[in-house]
Amino acid sequence: MRRRQSLPLLWLLSDARNDAGLEAGLAALPPGSGFVYRHYHLDDNARAARFAVLAAIARQAGHVIVIAGDAALARRWRADGIYGPAERSEGLLRLANAHDGEELAAAGRAGADGVFLSPVFPTRSHPGRATLGIHGFHVLAQGSRVPVIALGGMTPARAIELAWPRWGAIDGLVPLQSA
Repeated sequence: MRRRQSLPLLWLLSDARNDAGLEAGLAALPPGSGFVYRHYHLDDNARAARFAVLAAIARQAGHVIVIAGDAALARRWRADGIYGPAERSEGLLRLANAHDGEELAAAGRAGADGVFLSPVFPTRSHPGRATLGIHGFHVLAQGSRVPVIALGGMTPARAIELAWPRWGAIDGLVPLQSA
């Protein structure tokens, strides 16, 4: 991803839950969307092999590819950026995550290029966890120095309800194969 390119508006995050539908999910995203490859559940070899398959599909569609890992891994796997703590990583997109105002401010101070702010709505990833809600999300996001990507229980319908241009999902963009 070139620095002059804007941050994608729509993001698909990988997870063990949505793995079976990722090929279809990536192909269905609008060109130039973002893909965050996490797959923490796989060992190193299986994780690399699965990344190669999904990255080929994402690249074919012109998506930005970000990997949960460090800058060295992102460069080795030819990802466009990293997801997690905002480490210094010249030439790579850096995406952080935040759940409150302190974490959001810390992402800005660390130089993140974008931050996933969650959970906006109830989510299967963190059942029973308190959510930001629409108002709470907007209060935090509008005060951010860093572009904010809504996450947590997001679906196309909830993105419209939230009225926020950047959002991402795990379950909300890929049909789940198992509950």
